[in-house]
Amino acid sequence: MVIQRILGSGLLCIALIAWCSVSQAWGQLDYLPPWNPPPANGKYFTIPELDIVADLHGDVVDPQLTVFFAGNQFMVVHELVAAFQKRYPQYQRIFVETLPPGILADQIRKGALVMGNLRIALRPDIYTAGQNRIKELQKSDHWFSATENYARNRLALMVYQGNPEHVAGLQDLGRADVRVSMPNPQWEGIAKRIETLYRKAGGEPLVNKIMVIKVKDGSTYLTQIHHRQTPLRILRGESDVGPVWYTEAYFQEHILHNPISTVEISDHDNMEVTYTAGLMKTAPHPQAARDFMRFLTSSAAQAIYRYYGFLAPDSELVVH
Repeated sequence: MVIQRILGSGLLCIALIAWCSVSQAWGQLDYLPPWNPPPANGKYFTIPELDIVADLHGDVVDPQLTVFFAGNQFMVVHELVAAFQKRYPQYQRIFVETLPPGILADQIRKGALVMGNLRIALRPDIYTAGQNRIKELQKSDHWFSATENYARNRLALMVYQGNPEHVAGLQDLGRADVRVSMPNPQWEGIAKRIETLYRKAGGEPLVNKIMVIKVKDGSTYLTQIHHRQTPLRILRGESDVGPVWYTEAYFQEHILHNPISTVEISDHDNMEVTYTAGLMKTAPHPQAARDFMRFLTSSAAQAIYRYYGFLAPDSELVVH
C-alpha cells in the first residue's frame, strides 16, 4: 500500500536501482549491516563484523552540511541526501550519523565521537529525534534556533519469518520461553515508549517480568543500538522477538526481503512518535541547515519517507 501511493513519483525505480547497486557491490545481499547503498567514487572495503561502519554516512572531511539523525531512519538517508543534492547542487559534501539519539546528544556534549580508533569532532548543523526529546533538550540546553516536525512512526513487533514462537502481542514477551531483544532505556528513546505499552498491556507485573526478571536471566537482551542489533539477533536466532519502530520491520521484510515478519500492534494498544528536526544555534553551516530543514517537509522528501513506511507529519515549524 505504501509503494502504491508513490508509484507515480518514480522513487520506486530509484530505490530498486539503489538496491541493485548494493547487490553488485557485495556480490549478494547479506543479513549483516550496513544495509545501505555504499557511497560512490572510492575503494569499497567493508569486512562484515571486522571493519564495518554502518551508521556514519558520507563525507567526513570538510562537510558542507552535517546532520545527526535519529538512528531508526538509517534506511532513508541515502535517497534523502541524493534528492536534497539534486535540489541544492551546491551542497556536495554531506555527513550524516544515524546513531541512537541519546548517543548523539552525548556526542554533542562531549565534543566528539570515538568509534574504535576513529575520533570525529564534527559539530552538527541539525539534530533530529522524537519530539519529546527535542522539547526536553530545548528546555534544558537551549540548543535550537528552530524546530520542525517532519515524520511520524508507530511501534510493531519484529519476529523471524513465519513467527515460529507464535507471538501475538505484547503479553507474549513476558513468556519464559520467548527471548526478547529490547532497546536499552539508558540511551534509546524508544525504550520508554515500549515500557509504556508494556504497562498498558499488563501493568507493572509485565514491565517487571520483561525488564527486570528476564534481563537477569538473560532472556531479555538490552541492545545498545537496536536498529542494528535487533534485526541481526532475530535473523541469527539469538532472539525471538523485538519491539521496534514499524518502519524497521517493514524495511527488513519488504525492502531487503530478509526472513523477517511483522506482528502489528493494534491502533488501540499502540502509540505514535513524531520526529522533529532541530536547527542548532551553533550550526557551522546555517544556510545549508535552513535549506535542509525546508527540504525535509517538501513533497520529494515526504515521498521517500512514505516509501519506507513512515507516516506524514503534523507539520509544525517553531522559531525559538
